Amino acid sequence: MKYISFTFNPIQENTYLLWDETTLEAAIVDPGCWNRQEEQLLEGSIKAHGLKMKYALQTHAHFDHTFGLPFIYRTFGLKPIFHIEEDQTYRDMPAMAAQFGLNIGGGMPPVERFLNDGDELQLGETIIRLIHTPGHTSGSSSLYIPEEKLLLSGDTLFRQSIGRTDLPGGSFQAMMDSIKNKLFRLPDETVVLCGHGPTTTIGWEKEHNFCV
Repeated sequence: MKYISFTFNPIQENTYLLWDETTLEAAIVDPGCWNRQEEQLLEGSIKAHGLKMKYALQTHAHFDHTFGLPFIYRTFGLKPIFHIEEDQTYRDMPAMAAQFGLNIGGGMPPVERFLNDGDELQLGETIIRLIHTPGHTSGSSSLYIPEEKLLLSGDTLFRQSIGRTDLPGGSFQAMMDSIKNKLFRLPDETVVLCGHGPTTTIGWEKEHNFCV
C-alpha cells in the first residue's frame, strides 16, 4: 500500500490519500481541501497515479477535516463513511464552522454508511480496520492497516500531544482510555499518521508523550 499526505486549510489539517498498489483502488481520509488550489492539488495527484477512488473515510467530522467533502462528492461521487456515533457531529458541523467565521460551500453530501468498532473495509488487497477512539468527539475513530502496521489517528494521538477534549462530544477520560487501552496496544513499530503535525510511532509516544 502507498500513501500521500497533504496539509490543507488555515488549520493545517493533514489529508491522506491511500491506495492499493495492485488494484489502484484508493481512499481519501479526512479531505480538508477548502479552496480551488488545494482541490486541484488533490485531484492532480489522484489522476497522476491513475487511482480508482473507492472510499471517503473520516476519522471524525470536524469542519477542518470535512471542508473537501463537497468537492470529493461532486468530482468522484464519494459519500463519507465514519463511526455511527459521529453522525450528530457531522450534522452540526456547518453551524460549528460558521461560529468560527468559516463557510462550508456546496452543501454536505449524504453519508454512505456508518461503521462500528472493529469493522473492516477492503481496499484492493488491503484491509482497513476502524478502531473507535472517542475523546476528541464521541465518534472519533482511528483507521488501522494491520499488514502495513500503519495507523491514521485523526485528532486522537499527535506527536508528543493529544487532540482537544474541550469541544462538544469531547472527554479527557475517554481520550486517555482510547489511547492507553486501544492505540498503545498496537505494535510499537506502528507508524502513526496524525490529523495535524508530523508523523510518529506508537513506541515513541509510549515513551515520550507526557500528555498520556
